Amino acid sequence: MTMRSFGLYAVIALSMATGCGYSEDEWQAQLAKYGQLNGQYENEKKAHADTAAELERTKARVAELTAQLQKLGVNVKELTTNLDDTNRALEEYKARAAQLEAIKARFEQLRQKLQKLTNLGLKVQIRHNRMVISLPGDVLFASGEDRLKTEGTNVLAAVAEVIRKDAQLSARYFQIAGHTDNKPLAGGQFKDNWGLSAMRARQVLVYLVSPTDAPKSPGGGLDATHLHAAGYGETDPIADNNTDAGRQTNRRVELVLMPDVSEMLDLKTLI
Repeated sequence: MTMRSFGLYAVIALSMATGCGYSEDEWQAQLAKYGQLNGQYENEKKAHADTAAELERTKARVAELTAQLQKLGVNVKELTTNLDDTNRALEEYKARAAQLEAIKARFEQLRQKLQKLTNLGLKVQIRHNRMVISLPGDVLFASGEDRLKTEGTNVLAAVAEVIRKDAQLSARYFQIAGHTDNKPLAGGQFKDNWGLSAMRARQVLVYLVSPTDAPKSPGGGLDATHLHAAGYGETDPIADNNTDAGRQTNRRVELVLMPDVSEMLDLKTLI
């Protein structure tokens, strides 16, 4: 309603009021009321115009940005369509993050329990996505042999005690993996490095699962159903086989903590 139309309406209203016998005071009150309503109308009309103008500016900006993104090869329609999928993915990743935090906490606890072994000079690390306790081969065995040395049984006894006395560790499964350097065997009872590594792994396994109170050959007292042996020969070196020091490092037996299904992920991201 414009001021001209409002004035015309006021004249008509005045004529009607006079004809109906309204007093001057009553007429002034009515006129003030009409003026107030007209002011509200004008304010609302201006606000609507401002909103409409902002909407048009926003539409123009959206069109401009859409054109720029399309020039860059971005499918804007696909982006907006996938918004709900993105929100769902966000919730899934939050749940995944919580799961990873739980796994990380569990492995950190395992590492702390195995800290006693690192104090004995053994190395505990992540290899091939598994936690590994590395036992130096030259400490366990004489060169080219599979018979455990006294020093070797002492080391294995300490390892078995740590595992046996901890409920969480003793409930886990381990692979005992034998490794050699790359120097070939010249025949003999083991025939090749595969045979030597497998028999060394077997000897460690036999010791670890033997009863601690066995009269002739006491062992580690671990659950035989939770351990198995494997020989890798020279196929999985951790050092340079072209040096004496590297070959010595590669001659080793590893106790590999086998992961359960929930731990099948990149453990290197957790340390």
